[in-house]
Amino acid sequence: MSDAPLFDAAFLAQFDTLLRWRRDVRHFAATPIAEQDMQALFAAAALAPSVGNAQPWRFVRLRTPAVRAALAAHVDAENARVAEAFADTARQEAYRALKLHGVREAPGLLAVFCDEQPAAGHGLGIATMPEMLRYSCVTAIHTLWLAARVRGIGLGWVSILDPAAVAALLDVPRDWTLIALLCLGYPEALSVTPELERRGWQAREPLADRLFER
Repeated sequence: MSDAPLFDAAFLAQFDTLLRWRRDVRHFAATPIAEQDMQALFAAAALAPSVGNAQPWRFVRLRTPAVRAALAAHVDAENARVAEAFADTARQEAYRALKLHGVREAPGLLAVFCDEQPAAGHGLGIATMPEMLRYSCVTAIHTLWLAARVRGIGLGWVSILDPAAVAALLDVPRDWTLIALLCLGYPEALSVTPELERRGWQAREPLADRLFER
């Protein structure tokens, strides 16, 4: 007899609700995250699939105030540079009005790197597609994201940065590639609608426009 669990209709409905309520969070309450919850998130992320079972993700917790301040200043500088690139004045103003990170406010700050030369996995599955290691790290991030949301913890993915500059600031091994800078904490407010959609930047478009057959 198999001991595999049965995911019934009630579970499916709850899982669908979880997916719909997962948000990229930029506004955080000051409430700290309990250490046991942080460890639970890491444990969940480690259950993600990975090419060759290489588990190439490397999590760096950023807990030093000076490091946080330097990262916030770097992201702000990159954000200002990106804003200048918008030729359309209205779009530039809309961009500047967005809050795009919570590096200063989020109780938890996490950098996720990919080890491009992991000993685990023995090279399986990456001979022709080495980028699968990075994709594996993304699956770990998404797994962590869902595990956080089900605990009421928000996650914000910060991508307006220079990966090489962040890697240098954090003094990580040269074989590590930055995949994400993540802000973690309890959201100030919850919404089923993405903030960028609420702010008029970009709505979710029909799946049919992105589904093809050959």
